[in-house]
Amino acid sequence: MTLLRLFGRTVCHGLLLIQRAHKHKAARLSEKKLSRYFVDHRRVKVVAGSGGNGASTFHSEPRKEWGGPDGGNGGAGGDIIIKVDQQVKSLSSVSTVYHGKDGEAGSSKNCFGRNASPTYISVPVGTVVKEEGRTLADLSHHGQLYTAAYGGAGGKGNRFFLSNENRAPLTATPGEKGQERVVQLELRTMAHAALVGFPNAGKSSLLRAISNARPAVAAYPFTTLKPHVGVVTYRDHQQLAENRRSTDPSAVTALVLSLPLSMTVADIPGLIPGAHLNRGLGVSFLRHIERCRVLLFVLDASSAEPWEQFRQLCFELDQYKPHLSHRPRAVVANKMDLPEARKNLEALRSRVHQTVIPVSALTGDNTGRLVLHLREMYDSCPQNGACS
Repeated sequence: MTLLRLFGRTVCHGLLLIQRAHKHKAARLSEKKLSRYFVDHRRVKVVAGSGGNGASTFHSEPRKEWGGPDGGNGGAGGDIIIKVDQQVKSLSSVSTVYHGKDGEAGSSKNCFGRNASPTYISVPVGTVVKEEGRTLADLSHHGQLYTAAYGGAGGKGNRFFLSNENRAPLTATPGEKGQERVVQLELRTMAHAALVGFPNAGKSSLLRAISNARPAVAAYPFTTLKPHVGVVTYRDHQQLAENRRSTDPSAVTALVLSLPLSMTVADIPGLIPGAHLNRGLGVSFLRHIERCRVLLFVLDASSAEPWEQFRQLCFELDQYKPHLSHRPRAVVANKMDLPEARKNLEALRSRVHQTVIPVSALTGDNTGRLVLHLREMYDSCPQNGACS
């Protein structure tokens, strides 16, 4: 009986711990907690390894009085290499200082020192390496490498200086110092399309409605503090192929096979007037738009003059980078579940020359049309950026 009681208590205690862990895991994270570990800018000092010193030794062996010099060269210092890893999503794991490994020194019997292994810094896809404002590398592919600092060369041993004129050299050189520099790492979100808008326009809710992303949303006004990227998955390509009105079945098949099954959409944190002057962390948010080939301007259609939001957003983008707002774009009139938004829809269409798509992120109304139009805009923009 005692054993059964103890066993029962152990099982109950274990089940209680599992329930608590599950409850803790299922707890929703706030936007502040979601943004705590997201870093999109880092200043890093990199110091490559120094080369090993060369050795100054002479061969010593019984009955060989004049064995000659046999000092080996030192090994090369380790490089510091920045490597793109698609599993890394933020620069939070990047340290501020990196020191490379030093090469081994040479030794007697013509033994060379071992070259030091390189030190790798893992960064996300879309990282830009800069030095004093000058771009050194744009790392946009998984597995891409950039050598930030080169290791020093190994020193020469006295065997290297052996010549007919000097049969017993004593000279050996030390290893060279590794390269030292300070670089800035900037993360720019890699996505096909960007949701651009002012705070509380409903961008996060819209991203939740059209993709598998789950950014924090709430019933009170607030803005996200970091970009969220969601994957929009298409159920099939038949509807899109029919829209192309191709009469050749083989052409339709080739079109369907050439199109990707999904695309990525980024929720850019809300901009404010003067964002190009870095007001409200504006520049930190604006740089995430540069890589996106399609722009979706999300407007709060229930506001007094939603067309003024569109004009102001275009102004902020063009002030940050000329013609940035001229990429393939569409206007998303959000919050159509409110009566004020339905009243402003016709006035918005008359004042904006771009395609206006009314949606309701809350109810999911008309989001299917938005996804299809997004896909058509993306297909009209070739990979080289010459968008039609």
